[in-house]
Amino acid sequence: MVRDEPVVTTDHAAFEDDDEVDLSFAGPEPVAAPWYLRVLDLASAYLPLIMMAVLAGGTWWLVRNAPSDETRTEAPAPVHEPDYVMTRFVVQRFGADGALRTQIEGERARHFPDNDTLEIDQARIRSIAADGTVTTATARRALANGDASEVQLLGDARVVRPATGKQEAVEFRGEFLHVFRNVERVRSHLPVVITQGASVVRAEGMEYDNLARVVDLKGRSSATFAPPRRDGAPAVQPTP
Repeated sequence: MVRDEPVVTTDHAAFEDDDEVDLSFAGPEPVAAPWYLRVLDLASAYLPLIMMAVLAGGTWWLVRNAPSDETRTEAPAPVHEPDYVMTRFVVQRFGADGALRTQIEGERARHFPDNDTLEIDQARIRSIAADGTVTTATARRALANGDASEVQLLGDARVVRPATGKQEAVEFRGEFLHVFRNVERVRSHLPVVITQGASVVRAEGMEYDNLARVVDLKGRSSATFAPPRRDGAPAVQPTP
């Protein structure tokens, strides 16, 4: 008895290795984009990262080049030079009550702003006390502070306090006299000559206190006194 072998059929055709496959049903082959478009796409993708890198670099450059406290240049120190000059001048200073207290005259004056001093050539100074007493001072050169409360007289210096009541006038002469107007004192570390009436005192230095009516002589001194008066003339106290 012969058995029938089953017959296997398929709807797909078999392909050999060398057969060409038709892929037209998949559509046309994709065309490669131009190179510059590919670069643009790449740059767009990395744009946020590039911007962050640029900002970081700019911040670093600013920090590095910003001036620090150590490299900051200091302001130049003030120099001792006059900011204005006056010739044949008169300067007057008044008190809080409006009364004239000091008048300074001279041939030429230079003001120095670094220490607020006035340097005067051929100085002539009048100081008026509260009671109206006028003390005069002259010198070839003078240095006065801002409010003229201190005046240094240099070269042929002379200070005269006029006679008041029974008090005779007092005159101080020397190459240097330091006048303190507010406390009514005259001081010198150089030789001076003090004259009151017929009395003459010479000393290597002195300090005169007008309020106490006392002259304190420094170093070697010599004196010629007139007969004593009862009106309380200044006492002379030689100092060895």
